[in-house]
Order: sequence, then structure tokens, then C-alpha cells
Amino acid sequence: MKNSSWDIFFKDKVKKILTEKKSVIDIGGGLRIQKDKNNRYEKNREWMLPFLKNIDYKILDPVPDYHPDIVGDIHNLPFGDNSQEAIFCLAVLEHVENPIKAFKEMYRVLKPGGYCLVYVPFLYYYHAEKGYYGDYWRFTEDSLKYLSKPFSHYELNSVRGAIETWVKLSPLGRMRLVQAFGGWLDKITGKSKSKQVSGYNLFLIK
Repeated sequence: MKNSSWDIFFKDKVKKILTEKKSVIDIGGGLRIQKDKNNRYEKNREWMLPFLKNIDYKILDPVPDYHPDIVGDIHNLPFGDNSQEAIFCLAVLEHVENPIKAFKEMYRVLKPGGYCLVYVPFLYYYHAEKGYYGDYWRFTEDSLKYLSKPFSHYELNSVRGAIETWVKLSPLGRMRLVQAFGGWLDKITGKSKSKQVSGYNLFLIK
């Protein structure tokens, strides 16, 4: 759904980061907007490209295979304390062995007032990539609140309601009209406020 609440939240926070900060580290390249530095590319995110002209945007990845700007491990980020203005960490934390340590590292390297945008799944299918990353974790609202405790500001936005999440996980999930119908049912039944969601977008300020 193009105008879904989570899509609006995501776009608003991306724009905020790319206009209010002068540099950003994209851990794992989750924005997926540079074909030559990613294992995946999402054409529907090309609207972000003009924003990159005015910011020092760098991708960090644990392997050199996809030509990141920085090869590094989220468990031990290669930056000094209080040194980074902003971080994107999108669809990464389910793939790392120790997400608690990863959260602590992001907090450590961010400057006071620094921004961090995170996406994690909750009810979502297994999606490891052999030879690149495993698929270890899923995150509830409670776990994200716990992990975010050190930060001074916390905003959480759920992705999909219970019915649309069920559709997404089913064989019907590839049919966009059926998925959109599930989102409509979530709205009229109140399931859009359910805790049974696909995942969460999380915006943090140190």
C-alpha cells in the first residue's frame, strides 16, 4: 500500500536524516539505492537519490563482495565513540548473531543528537542468504523498547496489521491487490492496531 502509515513514517524519517545530517552510515546498504554497492536494488526508492548529493553517504557491509565503502562488523563498528551523525540499519539485525551488542555499538558511535533509523521483522518468513548471512532473530515491540533504552528519543511504527501480515506470509502474498485488500480489512476491523505485525520501523535519537 503506497500511502500506508508505515510507508509515510519511513519516508518522513529518511528525508529527515538526509536533510538534517551531513553524513550517514548505511549498515548493510538497506536503502538499496546504489546498484554498484548492493546485493539488491529497489527502483521504487530512486526518489532518495537527489538527497544523496548533499550528504556524505557511505555503505558498511561485513564482506567486500558487493563493493561497500567500508568493510566492517556491526558487532564492532570501525568508528570512534560519538563520531557518527546518523545510521540506517534496515533489515539487518535479524541477520546478526548478537543484536544486543549491535544496538550498543550503534549507540556508542553516534554523536549526541545523532539519528538512527532501524527496520526489523516480527512475523516474517525465513530469509537467510547462503554464504552471506543467516536468519537468527525476530523482534517484538517489547524487545525494541528494551534495546532502545539508552536513547533519548524513541518512535516505533508497525508495518502491516494482522490480516495483511497473514496475507503476506501466505501464497497470496505475491498478489498486491489481495495484500491491499488485507490492509483494508485491517483498517475496518481494527486489526491495524494489532501486535501481530510484519515488523517495525524504529527512529531513535541519541
